[in-house]
Amino acid sequence: MADVTIDLSGHNAVVTGGAAGMGLAIAQRLASAGANICIWDLDQGDIDQAAKEVSANAVGVDVFGVVADIADPAAVDSAIAVTQDRFGSVEIAINNAGISGPNVPSWEYPIEDWQQVIAVDLVGTFLVSRAVIPLMLEKGYGRIVNIASVAGKEGNPNASAYSAAKAGVIGLTKSLGKELAATGVLVNCVTPAAVHTAIFDQMTQEHIDYMRSKIPLARFGLPEEIAAMVAWLCSGECSFSTGAVFDLSGGRATY
Repeated sequence: MADVTIDLSGHNAVVTGGAAGMGLAIAQRLASAGANICIWDLDQGDIDQAAKEVSANAVGVDVFGVVADIADPAAVDSAIAVTQDRFGSVEIAINNAGISGPNVPSWEYPIEDWQQVIAVDLVGTFLVSRAVIPLMLEKGYGRIVNIASVAGKEGNPNASAYSAAKAGVIGLTKSLGKELAATGVLVNCVTPAAVHTAIFDQMTQEHIDYMRSKIPLARFGLPEEIAAMVAWLCSGECSFSTGAVFDLSGGRATY
């Protein structure tokens, strides 16, 4: 699905959760458009393998990775320091890393799991944004794309922590977009319906079937389809949208 009309040459991108699934597809798409890529993820072996895959299809692009737990402020500070040391600047940040948590009714939801989902999916997005924004302000240019979810719009039953966290990501996107509107730094988010990646391994089959039943196109999204929208949002062609929410739900949520 690569589109050569999107040119990200000379830009440096951070992709959280970029070692697999949707994050890897996004890293590959941005690299194919000319962006240098720093993958932030939890396992160095997975990061190295992903960087190898991205580099194989992107000539002349610098690709590497950093181990970073985005829910840990110190880890985020360390990762941005390493990234800045390598690239000198960061113009693009994709807040993709996330976990789904268990599928249980809210009143039975384990407190520790609730806190972990919020910490990774919402607090992590805030921490990464907080780290990259000063670098973007220095250049007077930046693009932040947050991966939210249709669950953040509608709320999925038996997924209250994930739904709440992704609703928070939408709200954070709107706040940041307004705060940064006059700076050259644009912040938007996308709201995919279910995309068939390894995150499905954390879900029950009943929950997977429920999600598919809600999609008018009657299929799950492809990582490459999400990556295509994200690539445009990272480009200079996206110039009058900020604080916006872009639907990628196969017709499930048309607002």
